[in-house]
Amino acid sequence: MSGKNFRVAQSVERTNSEGKPVKNRVLLSMPDNEYQLMRADLTFIDLPGHLSLHEPTQKIEFVYFPNRGMVSQVVVTKDGRTVEVGVVGSEGYVGAGLAAGLSRSSVREIMQIAGDGFRMMGNALERILRSTPQLQVLLNRHTGLQGMQVAQTAACNRLHDIQQRLSRWLLMTQDRVHSGVLPITHDFIATMMGTDRSTVSLAASVLQKKGTIDYVRGAVKILDRRKLEKSACECYGVIQQFEDDLGLR
Repeated sequence: MSGKNFRVAQSVERTNSEGKPVKNRVLLSMPDNEYQLMRADLTFIDLPGHLSLHEPTQKIEFVYFPNRGMVSQVVVTKDGRTVEVGVVGSEGYVGAGLAAGLSRSSVREIMQIAGDGFRMMGNALERILRSTPQLQVLLNRHTGLQGMQVAQTAACNRLHDIQQRLSRWLLMTQDRVHSGVLPITHDFIATMMGTDRSTVSLAASVLQKKGTIDYVRGAVKILDRRKLEKSACECYGVIQQFEDDLGLR
């Protein structure tokens, strides 16, 4: 099955059993007969900012399919330092290890930007996967994307300067929240990027002076996306191309 086959347009709005509309790309791309097998297990929930969906080494109890918002996948060291290694929006799902037969994950998964979506028990998904081969392929593709993101982000964090990394990060965030105004602070960006606030503020100031972004209290506004793309390192294009190849955009 090619990536293009996953761009499925629903002629009738897809909902869960409570009548809540589905905007998540994984759930919309499933064949209807497979979706019906999991529909009753999908619970609509609000996902407020900074909500922890999963902690490192804990058993994956729930999986999440975001409609809106963005999830950060974060590595936490023993001394409490953190760095983001991946992001998930409405194109994917949280709890990717289950599709690969893993019951635990080494990362913290936290709502970086508030939204909403659907939650289901991990054991319910494992049961349903036995009868939903196309869903299994979809989830495996997303798991592959997450692995690629981790590898590319590791290289980016080591080899590229903070302005390039910040530009790449802002572009990936905008791709997932579909808005030019990102409700994030310099402090939170610094935590995700594994650096300090002053370093992020300096890089953001350079972009602001170039007319690329604007910073208002508690939010970053993207003024010129083309300039931001030119400022980003090649890692953004690599990730973007991978998403296109897998039909996840």
